[in-house]
Amino acid sequence: NGASFDVNGSRRELGMGQSFAGGAATGGRPSVSLTADARGHFVAAGSLNGYPVAFLVDTGASSIAISAMEARRLGLDYKSGQRVPVGTAAGTMPAWRVTFNTVKVGGISVNQVEGLVVEAGLSVPLLGMSFLNRMEMVRDGQTMTLTQRY
Repeated sequence: NGASFDVNGSRRELGMGQSFAGGAATGGRPSVSLTADARGHFVAAGSLNGYPVAFLVDTGASSIAISAMEARRLGLDYKSGQRVPVGTAAGTMPAWRVTFNTVKVGGISVNQVEGLVVEAGLSVPLLGMSFLNRMEMVRDGQTMTLTQRY
């Protein structure tokens, strides 16, 4: 029902369907390795403004995007941001531009990251290009490694 891994002298236990997001610094820069799930999607454990979030990595999203329900959970006053229409797979939806003070994924931490709060139609937080543009992204089969550029 699971597997044990020894990584750099540390034992990790993973159950069926679990993945590990972590990694050592690359050249002094923070790095994280993500493993694709059964559908080929990369899910990253992280946080927004200190609140835990499970992101779906989405290179097709221009910015980090979360639902209004998620924004309320984070205590984010998103309606004080600029209202903008956004194109989604479900059509055009109302959204609000926001800035996240801190976005963390694994050992990577980035400050002042633009994002969107989408009123409806978004079931999972998206880790979009407003964060990913600050990374070097390398994909090798089922593994994606993000290394912080700046």
